[in-house]
Amino acid sequence: MKLLRFGEPGHERPGLHAPDGTVRDASALATDYDAAFFAAGGIATLRQADVDALPEVAAGTRLGAPIAQPEKIVCIGLNYADHAAEAGFPVPKEPMVFLKAPNTLVGPNDVVLIPPGAERVDWEVELAVVIGSRARYLADERTALDHIAGFALVNDLSERAYQLDRGGEWTKGKSCETFNPLGPWLVTPDEIEDPQALPMWLDVNGDPMQRSNTSNMVWGAAHIVWYLSQFMVLEPGDLIDTGTPGGVGNLQDPPRFLRAGDVVELGIDGLGAQRLTLAPARV
Repeated sequence: MKLLRFGEPGHERPGLHAPDGTVRDASALATDYDAAFFAAGGIATLRQADVDALPEVAAGTRLGAPIAQPEKIVCIGLNYADHAAEAGFPVPKEPMVFLKAPNTLVGPNDVVLIPPGAERVDWEVELAVVIGSRARYLADERTALDHIAGFALVNDLSERAYQLDRGGEWTKGKSCETFNPLGPWLVTPDEIEDPQALPMWLDVNGDPMQRSNTSNMVWGAAHIVWYLSQFMVLEPGDLIDTGTPGGVGNLQDPPRFLRAGDVVELGIDGLGAQRLTLAPARV
């Protein structure tokens, strides 16, 4: 299944992506795709529905992030060997973990806001994992798979000056508003034959910037969920950004950063695509 949310910001309703490509309203089956939905086994309820019988949503309706604001967004750094190499770092011996503010979440085609004074806004196409049931001190990677509700496309945007030059604390450069566009869908694991074999790409104004495959991840999704559960309790609806491959703007020669009016397009096979436009934040 492909879960989605549609409607104006702050007023999204739960929906499904039907086999015929239309968006269907699932609000009769779920209040929202939030922690309570996942904890109660809401996906199993959706599986019993006749998707074709659900009301069709008008074409062109805005899509929001496919999940409601999670309790936490956990991110993995330097999880592709080529990205570590271009950054001049060795591949970490263990996953590098940092947090991102949960209210960075926006839809797959929303406007990305450039913070006042920001000069080094960067892109990162990534595979995202959504937790379906509480995960704590998991025994192994195989067990971890049982706690994954699904996978999604995410752009883990960053302001590199905030991240790297303002005290060395990565969360500051990752948590600006709108810096985590997610979706268009949350795709359940049964629709993904192998989450570690998905081609991924990102373009800026039509120029190819990132071309890779999730097979190049140092640590796969199952390992990351298992690993994180040793340090924190992962709750239903939590989101994990699993890292980006090489080709980020900060490490281009010369460096290239996003400006107002730029268009960023990205995608992962099976998980859909995004089209994002940059604009200055108003204060």
